[in-house]
Amino acid sequence: MTRTIVITGASDGIGAAAAKQLTQVGEEVVVVGRNPDKTARVARSLGVDSFVADFSDLAQVRELAASLLEKYPRIDVLANNAGGVFGERTLTKDGYETTFQVNHLAPFLLTNLLRERLIESDASVIQTSSAAAKLFPRFDIDDLQGERRYSSTAAYGNAKLANVLFTKELNRRFGDQGVSAVAFHPGVIASNFGSSSDGPWKFLYGGPLAKSLMTSTAVGGARLTWLALGKPGVDWTPGGFYSNNKPATTSRIADDPLVARQLWERSAVLVGLDD
Repeated sequence: MTRTIVITGASDGIGAAAAKQLTQVGEEVVVVGRNPDKTARVARSLGVDSFVADFSDLAQVRELAASLLEKYPRIDVLANNAGGVFGERTLTKDGYETTFQVNHLAPFLLTNLLRERLIESDASVIQTSSAAAKLFPRFDIDDLQGERRYSSTAAYGNAKLANVLFTKELNRRFGDQGVSAVAFHPGVIASNFGSSSDGPWKFLYGGPLAKSLMTSTAVGGARLTWLALGKPGVDWTPGGFYSNNKPATTSRIADDPLVARQLWERSAVLVGLDD
């Protein structure tokens, strides 16, 4: 049976690569991206549907969810792949720190708006996290948006750790209802990922030498594809964190169920959802 697989952040990078790979094996892929031209170009090349949503605007996330619910009676896989690292601390039009909103709040909202459809579909929810969740966070549940202390590197590490905490809490709350959640590190990918940032991120992603040492988008995309095609409980463990298609370690904070519950509850308040 052909499955419907929604991939956010699919206008380039590993999202576009995974969309191509999954289309080639016969899945019904839905491409979601921020840039209208790039998103349309990817979708056109694959012959698939596309939607445009900028995750720095939660109204667009709500519109995206409504459109997906209207068009697709099943959503078998939701790949929350959109994200980014940014420079100086800025706020979105919703009033939230940009890194926190784009990487965590927006996919948290999208997943919850689609939740009933995902439960009905026995869906997999895949979060593109990062090794940064272990390497760079200064995670403070009382300062989720870096109001007291901010750096772009810590903000990104915190957001990627939030992805893992969200995965674990989603699995705890809805795993017995059919939703299987998993997070993964795709590798250090040769893409334009860090182009909007500054300091070490811009250096890391900006030069040809650096890119020559990185993982290709095709390989990174294949790691998303492996999870999307895999059977939860057989090929991968729900609630787990993976790297290179294997279970991997991440921050010890990710194993604290109290922190995961607090993050969920505070996120729900911020986006106006009932817990």
